[in-house]
Amino acid sequence: MTGAAEPRLGGPALRLTVLVGENDRHRHRPLFSEIVHRARAAGLAGASVFRGVEGFGASSMVHTARLLSLSEDLPVAVVIVDTEERVRAFLPELAGLAVEGLVTLERCEVVRYAGRAGGTAAGEGRA
Repeated sequence: MTGAAEPRLGGPALRLTVLVGENDRHRHRPLFSEIVHRARAAGLAGASVFRGVEGFGASSMVHTARLLSLSEDLPVAVVIVDTEERVRAFLPELAGLAVEGLVTLERCEVVRYAGRAGGTAAGEGRA
C-alpha cells in the first residue's frame, strides 16, 4: 500500500431521491432527518436535503411558501448518491420507514467527490 487514499466515489453511480413532506415524521423526528442519519449509518457517500418552495404529490394538494398562503408542510427532497450496489442495499431501510411520497432512482456519473480541506470524505477508512 502506498498510503494514498483510494477514491471513494467516481464514475457511474446511482442517485436516490426521496420526496416527502416537511412535516412527515418517524418517531417524532423529521422523516428527512431520519433518512439522512440512516444513510450515514449505512456508510453511504453522502446525503443532502433540499426544501422546495412549492409542489404537490399524490394527494394533489399544493403546498407553497408564498406569503399569502403559508404552508407548514413544504416538499422536501433527500438526495443520496453512491454506487448502485450501495444505494440498492439501502432501499430496505426506506421500506422500513414506510415512506409516503415518491422514491426515484436515476443513473448518474460522479465527476468529482471530495471533502473540504482538512476534513475527511464520508465513509473514509471504511473497509
